[in-house]
Amino acid sequence: MNLPSFYDRSLVGQLRSVPYAQRSIDARTWAAAEQIAPAGQDTKRIAVLAIDVQNTFCLPEGELFVGGASGQGAVDDTARLCEFIYRNLGQITTIIPTMDTHRAMQIFHPIFWVDAQGNHPTPVATQITLADVEAGIWRVNPGIAASLGPIDSLQAHGLHYARQLTQAGKYPLTIWPYHSMLGGVGHALVPAFEEACFFHNIARSQQTQFELKGENPLTENYSVLQPEVLTGSTGSPIATKNDRLIQDLLTYDAVYIAGQAKSHCVAWTIDDLLQEIQRRDPQLADKIYLLDDCASPVVVPGVVDFSEAAESAYDRFAQAGMHRVSSLEDIRIL
Repeated sequence: MNLPSFYDRSLVGQLRSVPYAQRSIDARTWAAAEQIAPAGQDTKRIAVLAIDVQNTFCLPEGELFVGGASGQGAVDDTARLCEFIYRNLGQITTIIPTMDTHRAMQIFHPIFWVDAQGNHPTPVATQITLADVEAGIWRVNPGIAASLGPIDSLQAHGLHYARQLTQAGKYPLTIWPYHSMLGGVGHALVPAFEEACFFHNIARSQQTQFELKGENPLTENYSVLQPEVLTGSTGSPIATKNDRLIQDLLTYDAVYIAGQAKSHCVAWTIDDLLQEIQRRDPQLADKIYLLDDCASPVVVPGVVDFSEAAESAYDRFAQAGMHRVSSLEDIRIL
């Protein structure tokens, strides 16, 4: 299927408004010309799980732009994802965008922590380890207690949280710039991708299935399927797995996964999905397709490079039965 005439790859990295009224006309015309039926008639159901395709990660001016190895990674990835959706519009049943959703006072933002002099940690360059918290190098900022609860409980949670990450073999707590702020421009979907989702809505009479994640101030939430830590220092639950979405994804005949960042939110989501698959039925991995050219790792030259971690994770997913595919390949259900 050809790309619609309004699509312009050169605009994918730009912030703009989507002309909804005109695109609804374009979509109805397109569906009639291409004889595209409503998604409710699909005999084989295909989902596209698009992880955090938001301005904060995918536009060069975004707070956490994922440049990848090329420096333009997320822009090029988003262009390929949009083109994949348009070319396969008649086969894609549902588009499921996840949206990283944050407020200022969260455990991975600078304001949450202070050193002995009252300084906040430097984003990206700072990873807070269990040893750091035990030694008092970093402690919870007393100033946030009025918003989040008693400072003694918060300090106990900070230590518990670092210990939980260490025991689970996860990355140390990384301090990130303020990003994906609820109500802000960075939180919104990239306009080109939002346009593709809206076009799909109208052409296929199918609602986009938005999935928000990351609002809990006391835990990271890289994966849309579950936060990094589920309990507080007293053992009481502070968050839960997204069992509803897990079950939903596994009802599809095929799930294509793309988004940002390949080394973090994408890899964490796939890993959680794989754990569920292996617990239920390892053969279910056969229905998962990883759009290899529609995701990039976090790379900050001279600071951090998660390229190897992302590649290692994707190799592991493939060995478990998932498929690494290109966005240029036709949709297929093996």
